[in-house]
Amino acid sequence: MATLRDIRARIKGVQNTQQITKAMKMVAAAKLRRAQERVINARPYARKISEMMLHLVNEEDLKTNPYLMQREIKNIAVVIVTADRGLCGAFNANIIKEALKQFDQYSKAHPETHIFCVGRKAAEFFQRNYKISGKRTGIFSQLKFEDALSITEEISKGFLDGTFDKVILIYNEFKSIIQQKIQVEQFLPFPITVDSENGKNIDYIYEPDRKYIFNYLLPKHLRAQIWRVLLESNAAELAARMTAMDNATTNAKELIRTLQLKYNKERQAAITKEILEIVSGANALKME
Repeated sequence: MATLRDIRARIKGVQNTQQITKAMKMVAAAKLRRAQERVINARPYARKISEMMLHLVNEEDLKTNPYLMQREIKNIAVVIVTADRGLCGAFNANIIKEALKQFDQYSKAHPETHIFCVGRKAAEFFQRNYKISGKRTGIFSQLKFEDALSITEEISKGFLDGTFDKVILIYNEFKSIIQQKIQVEQFLPFPITVDSENGKNIDYIYEPDRKYIFNYLLPKHLRAQIWRVLLESNAAELAARMTAMDNATTNAKELIRTLQLKYNKERQAAITKEILEIVSGANALKME
């Protein structure tokens, strides 16, 4: 049976943990506000540039542009985006679980499947069990657009030189504070299709010309999508951490209440025992 000192020590320990989880929740909430603004601001740009690409693309581009050409798929690259830190619930575990599912599926048909890890948690897991082709860690504490540029350049270079023929992105999309959705998207060759109805009744005038504008915008398009993915994952991570720390704080409060009740019962039992010992001693003296 735990002594009163043990229970007091445990209550003190849980209270200290509660203070930490509460502070982490407040920090995550403060960071989430800014991260949410950034991802909301990035979405319209990424969506609009995608619409522009749809207006500009034609059948010739699908056959000649190296970013759009569909070729025989021999090697696949899977880019897995997780957090750099834990304490965010099942955020990282769900991504890794989905990545393993996709990796097993692709590796059966394409043995030369490459793994790129963005985030320390993905890198730590996959480098223990698989051979990874590249990684980026420690970027989410101070996320910058330059990170998206370097990641896009590395992935694009491998695709263009034929190291792999298809690139898949796996990441958490930010939906709300309590909801994140795992997305599995094809990144390269970029999934743009020619729509015969798109711009059918609009006579566009291009300056300098359609092909030049298309080739100029396509790399920007790719960078914008990677930047959006990083922002989505960062906001989703902070939301998951805030929710996890809120749940931990609530659970700590309930555990403290339970331990306090147990402490009071044990204390009352100890007092009752002492009273009984005193009464028994007094009765023994009277009998003498």
